[in-house]
Amino acid sequence: MIAGGDVTPPLHENPPILICADLQIEYLGESAETDAIVSRCLALLSLWRENLWPVLHLKRIAQAAWFDPQSNLADWIAAFRPRPGEMVFEHPLPSAYSLTRFAEYMSSLKNIRCAVMGLSLDETILATTVEGFHRGHRYQVIADAVACGDADASYKQSIMRAIGNFAGVADSGDLIDGASAVAA
Repeated sequence: MIAGGDVTPPLHENPPILICADLQIEYLGESAETDAIVSRCLALLSLWRENLWPVLHLKRIAQAAWFDPQSNLADWIAAFRPRPGEMVFEHPLPSAYSLTRFAEYMSSLKNIRCAVMGLSLDETILATTVEGFHRGHRYQVIADAVACGDADASYKQSIMRAIGNFAGVADSGDLIDGASAVAA
């Protein structure tokens, strides 16, 4: 179930843009929960790709003093590597809106919805949904398809409660059911 709105769009609406946030090697955790989240993300991405629905990838490219340019940590997780025709935005700060091209792209779209999944809940996802709310953009965060490193469950719940003030919150099953209704 969703807080802040209904995840199932009316049949005449297009499916939301699927935003894949920071599905990069450096964000992979070492827990069974992370494996389950990555699996849900892959199921959602596969559904969007099979139906040729819009997919947008966000990639954090911060270069801190300790950043090793020879490292592959900033690379995409192989299964989530963007395909031709999928939009990619590389942003330097936590909010994707820190990239002018992303901000302009989102502002050019009218009456759109975005479903957000990924591995940077307490950075990119939080910052982007809050800023998007203030810009009048509609986001839904897929609660069981987001992670924030190796943080404990109470930390993730706190972040999700905060996000719920600025975006809808849904489960991947609700989104898949809604998307399947649109595809039918």
